[in-house]
Amino acid sequence: MSVATERTTFASLNPATGEVVGEHPIYDEAAVAETVARARRAARWWGDLDWKERRLRLLNFKGALTRNLDRMAQLIHDETGKPLPDAQLEVVLSITHLDWAARNARKVLGPRTVFPGMTAVNHKCTLEYQPLGVVGVIGPWNYPIFTPMGSIGYALAAGNAVVFKPSEFTPGVGVLLAELLAEAVPEQPLLQVVTGLGPTGAALARSGVDKIAFTGSGPTAKKVMAACAENLTPIVAECGGKDAFIVDADADLEAAADAAVWGAMSNSGQTCVGVERIYVVDGVYEEFLGKLTEKAKGLRPGFGDEAHYGPVTMPGQLDVIERHIKDALERGGRAVVGGTESVRKPYVEPVVLTDVPDDSSAVCEETFGPTITVHRVKDAEEALERANQTSYGLAGTIFSGSASRAMDLARRMRSGMTSINAVIAFASVPALPFGGVGESGFGRIHGADGLREFARPKAITRQRFALPTNLTSFSRTDKDMARILKLVTMLHGKNYKR
Repeated sequence: MSVATERTTFASLNPATGEVVGEHPIYDEAAVAETVARARRAARWWGDLDWKERRLRLLNFKGALTRNLDRMAQLIHDETGKPLPDAQLEVVLSITHLDWAARNARKVLGPRTVFPGMTAVNHKCTLEYQPLGVVGVIGPWNYPIFTPMGSIGYALAAGNAVVFKPSEFTPGVGVLLAELLAEAVPEQPLLQVVTGLGPTGAALARSGVDKIAFTGSGPTAKKVMAACAENLTPIVAECGGKDAFIVDADADLEAAADAAVWGAMSNSGQTCVGVERIYVVDGVYEEFLGKLTEKAKGLRPGFGDEAHYGPVTMPGQLDVIERHIKDALERGGRAVVGGTESVRKPYVEPVVLTDVPDDSSAVCEETFGPTITVHRVKDAEEALERANQTSYGLAGTIFSGSASRAMDLARRMRSGMTSINAVIAFASVPALPFGGVGESGFGRIHGADGLREFARPKAITRQRFALPTNLTSFSRTDKDMARILKLVTMLHGKNYKR
């Protein structure tokens, strides 16, 4: 591997202790290009295998990951600082998604016959989905295996090879994942990892891969898109959110408070689909707030077994969290749990804010920390209106005792995903697509949509017999056109009444 930087390696650090977890090479543009070239050869081999052979190998990959679950979870714990049980749950969810993608790829992407319609009735029409070739994945640090697996597993199942650039905060997780796939599929390097800092990701975006799957901030996504534009490389982007949580007047308040605390505080609030804003109907506001604050006060950050959540993984995020808390309080908000003193690097203790103006940065910008704002509204309609007043649109939650009203609110919530009477449930369902709208990004991972995201549709028509009249020929007559126009008018010219 060639390098073009003064440093040839960098260290991943435990954010709780500062200890070095591992040393990793910095891939420069030439090294990334070499990796992509190897991936192209692997992609040709992988794409030539039939569905059954790919499925078998991916299930063996799943088995290797399952047998190494504790090893992977320990590495996630060391590189992110999150509690070991949370890391184990992340690996479990990754396994279930890999299993679904492997087992459903043929059903979703395999050839199928399509009805030709009147004008091509003499043709047999086939639709199939073909691999793109090489997919570049640029992953995040907050869920360093679950989030990228939503692209890696589905891209592999669709017949592609993958080049993965993990976050510089969690490179070891990516390296171990590639090692496990290499053990299960030793024939070709289907999953290769390029470690490094920002320039390595930029080199991957410019490398001419067939698609980029990116997870990260909106500003970084724009830079990646600009790099991809040089080669017209398509991109699927997931860029975070400012997710809302609505508590209706007839909601189960105990369950809602429990879900809200988990959605806001787990993983130290470093969850793209985490709860950041809560809108509570006036009649139950005080009772809900009491339950929420009681639960939040009992949480403790740390690195040991007793901790409910870990440190803030990315040091720079601490300044954002502190700024949001300070802005909320300076603009008239109240801290009913915690406050500015809650930021004790590298940890942030739980913070619950009320009476925060809607134009405060704590309400408008993604905080990505264990903080939450709680707002009183007159009814669920006002809650929905205020929930939708954001440039983001990733996910949301609704707690209500009325199934029909909850479904109506969920459909009208401006988000790619919504959970009712639970929090973040959609992420655990492999068959459901995952992605957002607005500044939360575009494209989808997971489910059938995720499989299609990493394949190109191929349309094929085959003439089975010749028609007496060939409309796509210079031998076509006026009588031929008259007959077809008469038929079209008869079939489609009816005026349908309401």
